[in-house]
Amino acid sequence: MSNSPEKRSEWRAIFYIQARVALLFVPVVASLLIIAALAGNERKSVPNTLDPTVTGSVR
Repeated sequence: MSNSPEKRSEWRAIFYIQARVALLFVPVVASLLIIAALAGNERKSVPNTLDPTVTGSVR
């Protein structure tokens, strides 16, 4: 296996491209985590025994 400078620069360029693509997904993943955390907190609240969407005639 040769350790030529050209090969090293090619691998370095590939690594930089992969790092840039990964950085594009950081805001997406962070926002999904925030949304999941907010949705998780909403589920932990005590459910109401009366459903406010049910009208008096249906009860």
